[in-house]
Amino acid sequence: MIATLHGEIQHKEENALILAVGGVGLRVFTAKSLVEQLNTGEKIFLFTHLIVRENELSLYGFEKAEERQLFLTLLGVDGVGPRVALSVLSTLSLDAVQRAVFSEEPELLNRVPGVGKKTAQKIVLYLQDRLKPTDVLGRVARMSDADSEVLAALTSLGYSVVEAQTAIQFIPKTTSGEVEERLRVALQYFNG
Repeated sequence: MIATLHGEIQHKEENALILAVGGVGLRVFTAKSLVEQLNTGEKIFLFTHLIVRENELSLYGFEKAEERQLFLTLLGVDGVGPRVALSVLSTLSLDAVQRAVFSEEPELLNRVPGVGKKTAQKIVLYLQDRLKPTDVLGRVARMSDADSEVLAALTSLGYSVVEAQTAIQFIPKTTSGEVEERLRVALQYFNG
């Protein structure tokens, strides 16, 4: 098993990096957000998971060990393969996945390309017993009903869940609990 890689980025693809490791170019599938933030020629360290199939070897890479662990856990969900699991990690942050699971909000997962309503529900049910709450989750899980509505409004306007959560965290604690006011302040994050 290939557990980690350290190499230089030779080429970038839409959802993969070609890493030069010991004179060999390895294609490592990774989250689109990671591909976008890196440049050719940079050195990178990735936590990896190798999937062996009858006619294919696929290597998946992650910036953090926690991301790799979530990827492996997602593979245990009926109907979730490596491409869908990677799509979840490309679309949602670890915090957003945990929030969806512990708040029982499959609609957050339903926004991931390739994840339908039933698959989102399966993911939530499967992960409830397997994910461990973190300190970050404690903050996210305490999100008020108003902030949940703000999150829904921002995502319906086309912002990603990660962008919406970042904007919500930008809202000062002194802002009123009214949904309209909190939404107005969150939108200032994108305009400012």
